[in-house]
Amino acid sequence: MTRLRRAIRGTRTRILATYLVLLAFSSVVSVLAIRQILVVRTAERVDSALTQEVEEFRRLAVNGIDPATSRRFGDDLRGLFDLYFRRTVPGEGEAILAFVDGRLYATVSSGRGGRPNFADVAERWGAVTSARRGTVDSAMGEVRYLAVPVRSERRSGVFVVTASLGAERAEVDEAVRVAAGVTLAVLLIASVLAWLIAGRVLAPLRVLTETARDLSETDLKRRIPTTGPDEVAELARTFNAMVARLDGAFGSQRAFIDDASHELRTPITIVRGHLELLEQDNPEERRETIALVTDELDRMSRFVDDLLLLAKAQRPDFLRLDDVDLWALGDELITKARGLGDREWRLEARTGGTIRADRQRLTQAMMGLAQNASQHTAPGDPILLGLAADSREASLWVRDSGPGVPEADRARIFERFARASASRRRSEGAGLGLSIVRAIAEAHGGRVELESRNGSGATFTVIIPVAP
Repeated sequence: MTRLRRAIRGTRTRILATYLVLLAFSSVVSVLAIRQILVVRTAERVDSALTQEVEEFRRLAVNGIDPATSRRFGDDLRGLFDLYFRRTVPGEGEAILAFVDGRLYATVSSGRGGRPNFADVAERWGAVTSARRGTVDSAMGEVRYLAVPVRSERRSGVFVVTASLGAERAEVDEAVRVAAGVTLAVLLIASVLAWLIAGRVLAPLRVLTETARDLSETDLKRRIPTTGPDEVAELARTFNAMVARLDGAFGSQRAFIDDASHELRTPITIVRGHLELLEQDNPEERRETIALVTDELDRMSRFVDDLLLLAKAQRPDFLRLDDVDLWALGDELITKARGLGDREWRLEARTGGTIRADRQRLTQAMMGLAQNASQHTAPGDPILLGLAADSREASLWVRDSGPGVPEADRARIFERFARASASRRRSEGAGLGLSIVRAIAEAHGGRVELESRNGSGATFTVIIPVAP
């Protein structure tokens, strides 16, 4: 029952139902329109036949010769009608009536379907004084007529030709029934084809549903096969891209948890071990233990603050954009950098101009790079800071004279908890400094670049686009 209810409410059923409603509506409208067009054309054809019959009679009345007298008919309307009736064979459903001096003189019909009875309108037709066209009802159904007067010097007559619309309408109705039957057959065939096509079109959606149902945090490797440029294929590709991003995010999360647990385990072990020694009565050792524990707790606090900063980097309110003057920013950076250590701090280059950025975050990134340079240089070594901007990008860099970054470390040095190998001095941090710098640059829509050669120092450059 649940499966049946789901099938009835499914997208495939709704698409088919909508398609059938539209197709049925258009079919009914088409059949009715065809019937109306056929009825109108039938009436026009009947009127044309009546007009043709009257024209033939008029030619005989004007130019005809009485075979008995070899003269024109003149006042002999009866002879005119007799000759016309002898020469004329009415078509199917047609009847011809002749009136002389207001009375019905003769009538002739096709003989099929019975002879028409026009007793109700005969008197009215006999008094016609001008051509008249119309429709009357009879025992044979609706009848179309055309009545024209015939005059001579001493007599008056009326020529009436009629055509029953019943036979014509019957043919129209038969044609409409055939059209309706064909339309119904086409509707059934189209419904089956629509059901099959809808199933093929929606097949990727079913695969998508099954894939989404089977996904879990530990298994994000499944993908939906995609072919073609249509919207469903685009949806599948978008879903695959989303799953790939989730896979990367969960992988990063697992790596982050592993690395964080590893980094926190050491200070926690140190703190626990030294706290156990506080039971000793030696005041000097107690002071040393408290100092060590406090230092480890401070390091853990900095570590947690860095983690929170990286987490906030994904939020839209991470940056507070404002106009930043590069000239003033350069003075601020070199002043703050001098407090990081006994180095030869110099402002290598500085250009004027204004960029749209978060001043505090840029300062934080540059101080992070300066701190990194200070940790890998000796007292008195030169460290250069620079700022430059053009119409497209702004560059802020820190160049040190340390040992450089080994080739093997350059691809991973900006990852969380990553540290350089023994060729560079080991820092006291948890390996999050350069990750924070990259997060700040990417939040601005920019990037971080590294240029380095072993033994020749390293240059870290923060590049951000200049807003128009």
